[in-house]
Amino acid sequence: MSDAKTVSYDTGKVISGDGTIIGYRRFGAGPGVVLMHGSMMACHNFMRLGATLSGDFTVYLPDRRGRGMSGPYGPDFTLRHAAEDVQALMEQTGARNVFGLSAGAIPVLRWALTCPEEYKIALYEPPLPVGDHSPVAWLPRYEREMARGRTAAALVTVAKGTNDDSRVIRMLPRAVLVPLMGLGMRAQARQADGDVPLKDLVPTMQQEARLVLDATDLISSSTTVRAEVLLLGGSRSARPFKDALTALHTVIPHALRVELPHLGHLAADNGGHPDRVAHALADFFTNDHMPPRSR
Repeated sequence: MSDAKTVSYDTGKVISGDGTIIGYRRFGAGPGVVLMHGSMMACHNFMRLGATLSGDFTVYLPDRRGRGMSGPYGPDFTLRHAAEDVQALMEQTGARNVFGLSAGAIPVLRWALTCPEEYKIALYEPPLPVGDHSPVAWLPRYEREMARGRTAAALVTVAKGTNDDSRVIRMLPRAVLVPLMGLGMRAQARQADGDVPLKDLVPTMQQEARLVLDATDLISSSTTVRAEVLLLGGSRSARPFKDALTALHTVIPHALRVELPHLGHLAADNGGHPDRVAHALADFFTNDHMPPRSR
């Protein structure tokens, strides 16, 4: 396993359908794999995951729109644009494997509705609406706090509203968390080596919510997916994430579901257990787990 702190990488870019630049870090050797980070993240959050995979794969770590090396969302941003970003990355890098975490899995799944069957797609707990559950119930309060310039409070709203893995986030009251978040953002306001500071990621959550709102019919539409799909999740993740995976497993024709014991929603992040996620991904991308297709 390579140490993420010592991995050397180069950078590149692709041009999406509407002309937006999507920048990425690239390292490793072997078949290509694109790793799409989740909300409140940028490509640096996947450096440990990428380092673990880099012995067997050429790893592409894009910054999704609105952060880092990539261009802005644009005034007319929709899930279709995010899916076009995925398409540009897959076509222009030549990768045939892709992984998406949380909100980063939503545009991957949207792209998968029409992608050729030779691709392999891994999704970790996309926050899709199932039943009466709304993954973006936090949005109105977040928007009010952002409008008042209360970025730390908005960050707490997002963390509590998106079922953050942290027990501290779940247990501590807002009155304690808001000043702590403010201190944390100020402490890491400047990042080295192209990492995106947290204060720059908080405003992206409005467009991240747009992805979820645009994905209302995505589960029912997934019957058209022809590629092989790995549905990953953690045993400690919140029930709505598990319900979404169950619904997807029911409708996607060639889907394998794997639950990782003792892990939560953000297991693939640098601060989680990316080595265990990497092991599951490498096994899926390099082996055939599906029954033969009927002809």
